[in-house]
Amino acid sequence: EVQLVESGGGLVQAGGSLRLSCAVSGFTLDDYSIGWFRQAPGKEREGVSCISNIDGATFYSDAVKGRFATSKDNAKNTVYLQMNSLKSEDTAVYSCARRRSGCSVVAGEGPHPYFYDSWGQGTQVTVSS
Repeated sequence: EVQLVESGGGLVQAGGSLRLSCAVSGFTLDDYSIGWFRQAPGKEREGVSCISNIDGATFYSDAVKGRFATSKDNAKNTVYLQMNSLKSEDTAVYSCARRRSGCSVVAGEGPHPYFYDSWGQGTQVTVSS
């Protein structure tokens, strides 16, 4: 059974940091890229970042570039999203999803959710100002 389980969300003050984890099972990170997405209340889901299974390349939306970093540990079947210098506008439910062979990104916008499947349930990140 394919599963993606996010963890690490919480409440943090503006300027603080959080590290999210996406633990996967039922497939390997050698075969699938993992994208991070977020959805704030009343807004559409947006891409945040992606790490490619092909070469480990990472991609970020302009909104988080320079503040967020994604990495992975294939041995632990886990992908991470390190979020620094958090802002109130980063408040959202963050989810991870997989894509077979490579990230599909839109310039400036990060991964496009249409091209990803098997989503996790999400983890809430709340940044207080």
